[in-house]
Amino acid sequence: MPNTAIPETLIALLHGPDSPGIVARTCGWIFENGGNILHADQHRDAATDVFIQRIEWQPAAGHDPLDEAARFRRHATSIGLCVRIARTTDRPKVAVLVSKQGHAYHDLMLRWASGELPCDICFTASNHTTWENAAREHYRVPFHHIPVTPSTKPAAEANLLSLIDQYGIQLLVMARYMQILSEDFLQKCPAPVINIHHSFLPAFVGAKPYHQAYTRGVKLIGATAHYATPILDDGPIIHQAVAPINHRHNVEDLIRLGQDLEKQVLAQSVRWHLQNRILAYGKKTVVFD
Repeated sequence: MPNTAIPETLIALLHGPDSPGIVARTCGWIFENGGNILHADQHRDAATDVFIQRIEWQPAAGHDPLDEAARFRRHATSIGLCVRIARTTDRPKVAVLVSKQGHAYHDLMLRWASGELPCDICFTASNHTTWENAAREHYRVPFHHIPVTPSTKPAAEANLLSLIDQYGIQLLVMARYMQILSEDFLQKCPAPVINIHHSFLPAFVGAKPYHQAYTRGVKLIGATAHYATPILDDGPIIHQAVAPINHRHNVEDLIRLGQDLEKQVLAQSVRWHLQNRILAYGKKTVVFD
């Protein structure tokens, strides 16, 4: 029978100052080393003169992917580019944070359990015990209850950082985790953090955005997934979606419609991150399709 195994490929996300011939210098290196480029896309941010590129390629037969990734990284650095390289066989280790509202959490976990998300969810952590049984019994992942009060917040964050280190977490997802991660935590956290915010940022930051939207009489509500930064709800935006509303909708309608958006936006953002399609630079992201 023919071998139907999908070959391992490498994905490079690059950015740096634009210069003539830069595409030839990145893609040319792969060609000269016998690689086969499967996908390549690039963009120039005209306002900042930043070159941005995503390349996926299959190394030549007999080439060790780890060695090739290291050699390409040295080449990209030598021509002034920042680079992140991943292997398509990688399964990043992920942790999910949740509070009492479980719609985004359950949607994400069910997608993962069905094989839709190429990762290993290593644990759930929460400041409440609401979803402990679901995590342990249904999704079969460890659950860590980490209560948070103003006086215990530093200790709670230190506990979470210890778990992240213990499990080797490579992505942290806030699935409606209703705690603000401190600047100290975000500086120490070795993994990027994706948060889902229940509004179309930059409008209605902070608490109760649906109530804020209702009070303002807006005609669209939205949800925004972004990378968390020390400034609340100000990190690079990954994905957004909106739904139309009108004067007949009350706050409960806005919450119901918004929660559907939150689930879709968070799942898509996590999927793109796991597929190495997001390049964040400054306060922006480029998402390669």
